[in-house]
Amino acid sequence: LCSQGERDAGKGLEMRKLVLSGFLASEEIYINQLEALLLPMKPLKATATTSQPVLTLQQIETIFYKIQDIYEIHKEFYDSLCPKVQQWDSNVTMGHLFQKLASQLGVYKAFVDNYKIALETAEKCSQSNYQFQKISEELKVKGPKDSKESHTSVTMEALLYKPIDRVTRSTLVLHDLLKHTPADHPDYPLLQDALRISQNFLSSINEDIDPRRTAVTTPKGETRQLVKDGFLVELSEGSRKLRHVFLFTDVLLCAKLKKTAVGKHQQYDCKWYVPLADLVFPSPEESEHCPQVHVIPDHELEDMKMKISAIKSEVQKEKANKGQSRAIERLKKKMFENEFWLLLNSPAIPFRIHNRNGKSYLFLLSSDYERSEWREAIQRLQKKDLQAFVLSSVELQVLTGSCFKLRTVHNIPVTSNKDDDESPGLYGFLHVIVHSAKGFEQSANLYCTLEVDSFGYFVSKAKTRVFRDTTEPQWNEEFEIELEGSQSLRILCYEKCYDKTKLNKDNNEIVDKIMGKGQIQLDPQAVQTKNWHMDVIEMNGIKVEFSMKFTSRDMSLKRTPSKKQTGVFGVKISVVTKRERSKVPYIVRQCIEEVEKRGIEEVGIYRISGVATDIQALKAVFDANNKDILVMLSDMDINAIAGTLKLYFRELPEPLLTDRLYPAFMEGIALSDPAAKENCMMHLLRSLPDPNLITFLFLLEHLKRVAEKEPINKMSLHNLATVFGPTLLRPSEGESKAHLTLASDIWSHDVMAQVQVLLYYLQHPPISFTELKRNTLYFSTDV
Repeated sequence: LCSQGERDAGKGLEMRKLVLSGFLASEEIYINQLEALLLPMKPLKATATTSQPVLTLQQIETIFYKIQDIYEIHKEFYDSLCPKVQQWDSNVTMGHLFQKLASQLGVYKAFVDNYKIALETAEKCSQSNYQFQKISEELKVKGPKDSKESHTSVTMEALLYKPIDRVTRSTLVLHDLLKHTPADHPDYPLLQDALRISQNFLSSINEDIDPRRTAVTTPKGETRQLVKDGFLVELSEGSRKLRHVFLFTDVLLCAKLKKTAVGKHQQYDCKWYVPLADLVFPSPEESEHCPQVHVIPDHELEDMKMKISAIKSEVQKEKANKGQSRAIERLKKKMFENEFWLLLNSPAIPFRIHNRNGKSYLFLLSSDYERSEWREAIQRLQKKDLQAFVLSSVELQVLTGSCFKLRTVHNIPVTSNKDDDESPGLYGFLHVIVHSAKGFEQSANLYCTLEVDSFGYFVSKAKTRVFRDTTEPQWNEEFEIELEGSQSLRILCYEKCYDKTKLNKDNNEIVDKIMGKGQIQLDPQAVQTKNWHMDVIEMNGIKVEFSMKFTSRDMSLKRTPSKKQTGVFGVKISVVTKRERSKVPYIVRQCIEEVEKRGIEEVGIYRISGVATDIQALKAVFDANNKDILVMLSDMDINAIAGTLKLYFRELPEPLLTDRLYPAFMEGIALSDPAAKENCMMHLLRSLPDPNLITFLFLLEHLKRVAEKEPINKMSLHNLATVFGPTLLRPSEGESKAHLTLASDIWSHDVMAQVQVLLYYLQHPPISFTELKRNTLYFSTDV
């Protein structure tokens, strides 16, 4: 038997081969692209000296500057690396090849410095010369050796960008390689050196990009009191800016921090102000003319959260190992930049402010709760007798000057600004049942939404169905909300607006009326009991009853194999498919068929929990293999059927994607190089036992069909990956025990990676079982 250490080292070498073969494949494509770029150069040079030149020698020199050198460097690198990967063994060394490649980056520096002028020259030449225009519009790039496509046509402009892209790509591969190279391997110091050179090179060419600056605010003036202040994202000239907004008793002021030299007293700069006497909130009809808000896709926000979690755990590790304070500072700076990006790009709920005398302003918020707080605070002040006015430049200066002293919110709401002793919040799952509400004056169509804080700001996580025409709605709906360092839960109660004339074209505009809202702190001690804990939130005369319980991540991982092997829940998938003589378990096929028949347009399908007693009843029927299954399925609430399918996967004695491959999936999804990632992720699918693989592909196609109806059911691929990822992929209990000593955010990082794995396959073009088994990739290796 080999020791754990040897096994790990073996797995490291395995990953190295996957990374390298993926990189080789992309290197081959790159060389073909450079070749295509060089192809017209010789004939162009030949005509340059004739009486009818297409381009002058000078122009050719400028456009194709250094391409030949770059081509030769990479061709030599490829020819040396290829045989090493094809005749792979654990003693292969190739660090010197990467080191040599890095040492030749000077050629790229020259290319980058000339790049702008090369593009401009090519552009000018194709405008003035029809022949050259035809050449530069369609350059033929050879396809890879084993691919079906013999050529693709690409523009010269696109090809000229490739070298700029390539250094970043090689740097990513060096990261991946180092991660999977043992520190005592002869390649390790060479790869480290190559990475250092490449990173220095990249930062030297990226220096012209100006560092993003950020801002903060509060006040307590005499006549003018500061009532409220905080950070809001303003959409200004099409881009998102972080502003510090101050609400005084008679004026709303939008400011940003001025850039000042170190040690100088910080000052705010006023961007605009609106006297409250002139401030109006536009009605939805008036808002129709407003600019469209560019919404960042969910998966990009999730990727960023994943990065932040990874940096957090690195900071924890550094602190635990008494790491250098410089390293910790560097990590914290990186974390701040990422969190700042998230803060700027995640809000999508519009909050519009209009000045009677003309201009409109648009803020984007991540929570309707926050929007109504600002709106209510302004409307309260507007009830007083307010006068319109214009501030002189001196008055404005004095007012803006007071913001710094008066502000109540000093720091941008990102977690890297929190002190170490502040509570890290809860990580895990919060189960909430919204029972009922009373205290309404007249009957209405009512629903509730739930918000929790995540990464420093609040987001809406769940919504009950609308209870029509009642003063005492009874929802009794249960939700499972994932907590990422959360400290508070908010409940908002709305009256649904069915009047189509009031609906805005902009889907993020919630025109429904907030009847009440309230918030409770999630106290780790109180929440972490096994039992449900009932509570009531009072909101201006309305009482909402709800229950909640919290499950930490480690609790939600327990899988208990079934005692009786005749059922299907808690029984190995291979046992079930063998017994049924089926490829995909009957329960999976039936539930999916039913969801596709009548649940595919259901809002929140798979996210909204079914009633627990219904799910238990269905479980018993499937376990007993009862004849009445089909009758029962056709009568059952569709959310209960979706819940039964999730429960089946959750209760498998081993997750569908197996304990054995779990670490490899985690490593594969963390690879930065797309080709290496593709190679690895397909290879892992091929390594699954057949029943697992066929069932997984069956589920994958179903989830893609559900996501096609996203405009109706509001379930994107990303939402579905969030629901199913952690169910199909989990560390084995042995591994999770070892993990538990680490900070809770390791969990959130793990779970995000599980979501990313499923999302990767969901976004992948269709994967067929036979194609996969035919093994169509360049280089494959056996686990």
